[in-house]
Amino acid sequence: MLLGFYDFYLRVAFFNNKKPNSSVAVTLTFIYNKNKSNSMVNTLLTEKEVTEIRTALSSYKNPLFIFDDDPDGLCSFLLLYRMHREGRGVILKTSSTLDTDFIRLIKNYTFDAIFILDIPKVTQAFVDNFKCPIYWIDHHEVLQLDKVKYYNPHTRDPSVYIPATWLCHQIADNEKDLWLAMVGCLADWAMPDFREEFVEKYSDLMSSDADLDKAVFQEDVGTLVRVFAFLLKGPSSKVRKNVKILTRIKSPYDILKQETPSGKFLYKHFSTIDENYQKVLKAGKDERSRSKLLVFEYGDNKWSFTAILANELASNNRDKVVIIARKSEGKVKASIRARTNIADPLKKTFEQVNGSGGGHPNACGAVVPEEDWEDFLKIFDKEIKKKGRKEKVKIKNKLKKPKTKKC
Repeated sequence: MLLGFYDFYLRVAFFNNKKPNSSVAVTLTFIYNKNKSNSMVNTLLTEKEVTEIRTALSSYKNPLFIFDDDPDGLCSFLLLYRMHREGRGVILKTSSTLDTDFIRLIKNYTFDAIFILDIPKVTQAFVDNFKCPIYWIDHHEVLQLDKVKYYNPHTRDPSVYIPATWLCHQIADNEKDLWLAMVGCLADWAMPDFREEFVEKYSDLMSSDADLDKAVFQEDVGTLVRVFAFLLKGPSSKVRKNVKILTRIKSPYDILKQETPSGKFLYKHFSTIDENYQKVLKAGKDERSRSKLLVFEYGDNKWSFTAILANELASNNRDKVVIIARKSEGKVKASIRARTNIADPLKKTFEQVNGSGGGHPNACGAVVPEEDWEDFLKIFDKEIKKKGRKEKVKIKNKLKKPKTKKC
């Protein structure tokens, strides 16, 4: 009942162009996440799946970890790699799809198993090129392939949202790496069921009453989220070095307080990029819009901040559908965030305009040819409004009191 009221409350605010009352929202979000965490016990990995993955990780001596190019993918890798410290990790940077083009990057590597982490799509053609066992741990839309051991909570509950980091923390179950698990979950916009354990151990990094917005954008744990995002940016050689150092970092304070040479090295890399990010963020915060869409286009060619920028601006504009766009090589790459389902309107938009995209209900990505960008915005705006009208009808129906029969 409470979960339904929370969802209902946010949707009423969203579709009536009103920002939710902060005190009510914080209270409801805290209770919502606490109750939601309890309900997620049955939608995490099963004991059989956890045992199967742990056995596999301890059996292979040279596994290859292929992970997504974001903090969720990175933290998933770190949690599993640090269990036995064997094998190597490779980032999928070029695309969200793992296909045969990636084979040339790993053809000279020797490995006896492949672990795919937080990657939305894998092609059967990629899988068919290998004889070794392949394990795929993910939380995106279900995609079953032959010759792959597949682990995804969506196979049991399509509506649940559990980042790959959360699943990998369940597998690793290492208290020393609790901070890595929290960073990965928060970065992928989820408050995990181990929040109380984290706050007890790291009370200076996150307060007990913090909701997602406060944790990610106002607290020190949120700085770590940004650190991990920016450590994946830069020349490939530097990114590889950053990841290698992270496999050895023992504490979040090594980075935040720069208590070790390794921590200082990582923080310096972060600071350089963060300086550029803060300039773009300031410009984004100055953007205004009277429509439901808040579109911010930036032209920094060196760094891509679309995803993390979309999250932060969405936090400041809870009544908007936030679109962060960046032009590159004749295409517009965008990150889209909202407090309501945008995946369905986006899917319908791409039935009418060139481009591709998708993702999670409240967080999507899109790639559109430059010449079709304005058409994309018009059609997407129309589909958002259409969905809004349908939602208002549903809300009105919910508010209608059932008629009582006269005796």
